Amino acid sequence: MGDPKKQKKKYRKPLMIWNEERIARDKDLIKNFGLKNKKEIWKIESELKLLHDQAKKLVAQNTEQSKKESEQLIRRLTSLNLIQQDAKLDNILSLTIQDLLNRRLQTLVFKKELAKTINQARQFITHNHIAINSQIINVPSYLVPLKEEALINFNQYSSLANTDHPERIELKLGKKLKPEEELKEIKVAEEKEEQPETKSEAKSKAKLEKAKKGKKKSKKEGELEQTPEERKTHKEK
Repeated sequence: MGDPKKQKKKYRKPLMIWNEERIARDKDLIKNFGLKNKKEIWKIESELKLLHDQAKKLVAQNTEQSKKESEQLIRRLTSLNLIQQDAKLDNILSLTIQDLLNRRLQTLVFKKELAKTINQARQFITHNHIAINSQIINVPSYLVPLKEEALINFNQYSSLANTDHPERIELKLGKKLKPEEELKEIKVAEEKEEQPETKSEAKSKAKLEKAKKGKKKSKKEGELEQTPEERKTHKEK
């Protein structure tokens, strides 16, 4: 039989790990796509690099074999809904890491509202609650073909398949509460439109009020200082 084949790493570490921009980008990707760690990002980057390298190689060649390989590559990527059917090799070079992450099973389970959060979607998948066409898939990073996307659902033997399960009820309640949340957002937007007075406007108003009060006080003091005869003449006028 021979010795088993030695497994190789499926990714390469980036040369600049401590780059500030890379750290910020990786942080956003982990948060938005519910990734476990940066290794998952490196794996996706390695897959993307292989696609880019293959496309560049086929663009440079002009043989019958290269045409066949380019057709196969385009067909494979169209089946994953990464590019259109009439796409060319140049379109493959424009693919980004977000395009591949959007085709992961974890992302699609969350988008289909089978889970409340992206992290809960990962939990459901790893615990064998998710199936595609009645076949359990417990790999969150599985790239789902377009024809299988509509077949994603709960495993029929899972406890979550029951619509009365507490998690399913919470999902339904969350959907019902959405219109109320939208109304709250509208109210908040309206309150923002009716912006309060700025500090400068408030100060100017306060100064005017003080000036008015000062004038009234000065008038009263002047009247008090006047003699009774002066007051009479003032009233007659």
